Amino acid sequence: MSRQIRIDFVSDVVCPWCVIGYHQLAKATRETGIGIEVHWHPFELNSGMAEEGENLREHLAAKYGTTLEGSIKARARLAEMGAALGFTFNYADDMRMVNTFRAHQLIDWAEDQGRAHDMKLALFAAFFTRRENLNDISVLADSAEGVGLDCAAALAILESGGRVEAVRQKEQFWTSRGVTGVPAMIFERRHLVTGAQGEENYARILQQLVDAQTA
Repeated sequence: MSRQIRIDFVSDVVCPWCVIGYHQLAKATRETGIGIEVHWHPFELNSGMAEEGENLREHLAAKYGTTLEGSIKARARLAEMGAALGFTFNYADDMRMVNTFRAHQLIDWAEDQGRAHDMKLALFAAFFTRRENLNDISVLADSAEGVGLDCAAALAILESGGRVEAVRQKEQFWTSRGVTGVPAMIFERRHLVTGAQGEENYARILQQLVDAQTA
């Protein structure tokens, strides 16, 4: 039996295409029977975001020039794609974009306990499905408790800033290696794949890597 394929997944918890990309990848591994070992790494789409955040639609208009019509179409497309993959995008007009540095600190802490993957997926759902504020440490601590981690310990690590330097170093590691946008997946530490490529393409990549193992 071949070993699992390592995937270093650089992403942000407020990136919808990171959600889509992960679930496409997960579907590909289910359909091919090829195991994967996902390692999550931090990336901030909006590192300079103000504490109170911004209205999501206004933020996208200012940052990318997204029109109202374009926003409506994009949200409908994401909702449709997400539903087909078993994920719910629950957009609303008052939804806000927030800074995610604290969320990444929480994931980093959860990694020590073998729960980074669960924490990452929980935060995807917290933001996109339940529209929770991922810059609020009480919301983050509750999310940690939801995946079986200690709520008080999560709150303490976020309040202390004990993971600040570790997360900054990890962010710098990936940006220094050319990762400027997400999702970015590095297969077997060698092959960079950017964007959500679709389950068929991921299945093909996984099969090629397995074939290379046995060649």
